Amino acid sequence: MKIQFTRTIDVIKEVDVCVIGGGPAGCAAAYSAAMVKGIKVLLVEGTGSLGGMGTLGGVPAFTQFGDGKKFLAKGFGWTLLKNLEEAGGTYPETISNEAGQNMGIRSEVLKRVYDQMLLDSGVDISLCTQLIDVETDGRKVCHAICAAKSGIFAIKAKRFVDCTGDGDLCVWAGAAFEKGDKDDNLMPGTLCSLFTGIDFDTVSKSGLNPRVEILKAIDDGVFSLPDLHLPGIWQLGEHIGGGNISHAFGLDGTDEKSLTHHYIDSRKRMVEYVRFYKEYLKGYENMQLIATGALMGVRETRRIICDMTMTLEHFKNRASFDDEIGRYSYPIDIHISKPDAEQYKAFEKDFHENFRYAQGESYGISYRSLIPRDLDNVLVAGRCIGSDRYFNGSVRVMAGCYITGQAAGKAAAVSIKKNIEVRKIKTAELQLDQKH
Repeated sequence: MKIQFTRTIDVIKEVDVCVIGGGPAGCAAAYSAAMVKGIKVLLVEGTGSLGGMGTLGGVPAFTQFGDGKKFLAKGFGWTLLKNLEEAGGTYPETISNEAGQNMGIRSEVLKRVYDQMLLDSGVDISLCTQLIDVETDGRKVCHAICAAKSGIFAIKAKRFVDCTGDGDLCVWAGAAFEKGDKDDNLMPGTLCSLFTGIDFDTVSKSGLNPRVEILKAIDDGVFSLPDLHLPGIWQLGEHIGGGNISHAFGLDGTDEKSLTHHYIDSRKRMVEYVRFYKEYLKGYENMQLIATGALMGVRETRRIICDMTMTLEHFKNRASFDDEIGRYSYPIDIHISKPDAEQYKAFEKDFHENFRYAQGESYGISYRSLIPRDLDNVLVAGRCIGSDRYFNGSVRVMAGCYITGQAAGKAAAVSIKKNIEVRKIKTAELQLDQKH
């Protein structure tokens, strides 16, 4: 059964740049666009907080910002990290350096830092606002159709930046995309978690390895799914830990039925992990589950077909490009698609040996991978840039999203300022703020 649904709606805002999605890529894009003088920027976010996975998603730690020798996520990434440190939002409290090492995230502080950075830059923020459709004119998006508590309305913009993670704006505008592997498998999601009551001194002194002990718990029937992959719990305070544990196998982050099932199932299975940590490890005996994430940690959905597709070969060759907008360095991290011992063994070898760089090595990211092949006034940043599945497994993390978001936002603004198409941007202009 189908119905015809028509409405006459108001265009409530007209802006230069409209960024859809307020995760790490969207925050970087909106901030960087607003830093171009005279450009009016609107950031649309469906939830009540900016930051995506690092805030509402409860991801407990940043991956590396650099290559082990130098800091790579410069510009927005560097500024954010310094502001976060100064606000007490990292654990340990002071960790940023030229190497760009990993660090824990205090999510409530990170929320406030994102808020203040964007407000200070002049970005107009609209939270609790969902993109539900687009209006196009040929190869251009002319309006974003949104829904909020006030109703359904349109936003007109000269340039749009799709930072939805799933490529929603691009796909609804007619852009081609890829999804998953050749057999339609997707990486599992993870509903992250927050715990208190952990004695980290005892954890450290025990010498027990959770990745070893979990084999015993699986044999003992503790888990309803025999998942060998256990990223772990990060220390975020004296007795507080953030968990990146459990996998939602079969999750499709573009399907609300799949999301519903896996939110419910992941919350139910978290009890099994609490039992495991309490009974099989030392220092966790008094741990308590405080919360699971308000957002499912979705690792993979659509990848937009762009003017350039970044590939495994580019990763292997530490590629450089004439139009590169930055460089990054993180292993290819493709989580196993089902709880299978052979798949996990292959993942371990790939992540730790085959697809990991030596210190000081990095790859370039082509500006063309941010331009949807089928659209003329849209840029894409974050998890759904133009890449194959392997390359995406590296660049999808937060620091990578800062790099692509910064470039996409600035490109959108500069193209308006110079009255040129986004494909005519000289990449050097996007690299001007790559130094901190």
